[in-house]
Amino acid sequence: MTRGVCLCGTIRYELDEPLQAMINCHCSMCRKFHGAPYATYVAAPAAALRWLEGEEAIGTYRSSERGSRSYCRHCGAVLPMVLPGTDLAIAPAGSLEDDPGIRPQAHIHVASKAPWYAINDSLPRHDGHPPELGGGMGVERPHVEPRPGVVEGSCLCGGVAYEFHEPLRMYNCHCRRCRRARSAAHTTNIFVNLDDFTFTRGRELVGDYKLPEARFFSVSFCRQCGGKVPRVSVERGFAVVPAGTLDTDPGMKPQAHIFVGSKAPWVEIADDLPQFAEGPPPA
Repeated sequence: MTRGVCLCGTIRYELDEPLQAMINCHCSMCRKFHGAPYATYVAAPAAALRWLEGEEAIGTYRSSERGSRSYCRHCGAVLPMVLPGTDLAIAPAGSLEDDPGIRPQAHIHVASKAPWYAINDSLPRHDGHPPELGGGMGVERPHVEPRPGVVEGSCLCGGVAYEFHEPLRMYNCHCRRCRRARSAAHTTNIFVNLDDFTFTRGRELVGDYKLPEARFFSVSFCRQCGGKVPRVSVERGFAVVPAGTLDTDPGMKPQAHIFVGSKAPWVEIADDLPQFAEGPPPA
């Protein structure tokens, strides 16, 4: 069995092996939902998916006419779902507890790729859905016209929106907590001084979950759609912005990979950015 769990541990599931595929999806909807540069999913027959604990805590959001997305209502972690019109279940690889024994096989929806993220590996790339899933370009979110000096972002449903200026730094984090929180290969976070950040809409929709054993680690998400949103860290004086939620280009790119000593075994780092086994050196 391949088993998975959300960040707070409330919801657990398993998939019968062998898994059929592992795909990196760069569509704007997945980026919004996960808050990551892309989502990595493993696929198995729908009958292979079983909920072990916490099924009553599953939240759903109908993201388009084509289907709904699932998340934990307590911590916001993305959960498995059955693809509409198919007999296929997909599960976010970032929530898997062990090595699934499979590796990414392709990038899909690269026509929607974030402008600040570069694909450096040699895997096949598809502009939209791969041919075996019927092709097509999928559903895109509305375009946001950039404003000079301002970076904007929002959750999947658009209920929560924010803006900032003068970002401080941008890191790809591979720690286990971030992988579980984003249900992704890694997260890309932008750090912004609190004086330079503001929620412009939907602050009342933001849910927060703090990991009990952590000193600072917590996550924020929209309670309406499960999409990730920035976390305001008053104790440290900055906002942590999940870059996958951006609507406009931040004008910077990731500066390093951090906590690579904890990275997922199925992730290959193919770029030449600096790598740190734990956190970055002091700024």
